[in-house]
Amino acid sequence: MNVSIEPITRTGLGYDCHRLVAGRPLVLGGVALDHDRGLDGHSDADALTHAVIDALLGAAALGDIGEHFPDTDPRYAGADSLGLLAATAEMLRVGGWAVVNVDATVVAEAPRLAPSRDAMRARLAQTLGLARDQVSVKATRGEGMGFVGRAEGIAALAIATVRQAAEAASTR
Repeated sequence: MNVSIEPITRTGLGYDCHRLVAGRPLVLGGVALDHDRGLDGHSDADALTHAVIDALLGAAALGDIGEHFPDTDPRYAGADSLGLLAATAEMLRVGGWAVVNVDATVVAEAPRLAPSRDAMRARLAQTLGLARDQVSVKATRGEGMGFVGRAEGIAALAIATVRQAAEAASTR
């Protein structure tokens, strides 16, 4: 008897936000942006990449970014978030998961992100080993409302879909 086992598909949601401060570079999606302030945080504070990491970890039920890369650990002080994303992708691979796609939105009053979206998309896709059409990066504004609207910080949301690798499905 030949039994076909379908791979499991899961979706995870990620969110991150950081305060804008003077004296720090602004990095989103692994791309340094020209702005008078950057995001405050233990690592490079790349809110977009952090949201993607949490979405991937959530989809694979592997916890969250703070569990794997705690801000209390000096190893992650000033860390490049794309390196953390690469480590996350490896965790998923080892756990038998393949990333299907990532869709993310950055919420910021400034700077305008449209000129940098393709570069962010390319950096995230490359780090995850995905084709560019498997990663989407969008931007919107706070329209003057809340901490984002007052230009006090930047937020990002991401959703990721993962599929159990075929070899992992066959061992269930």
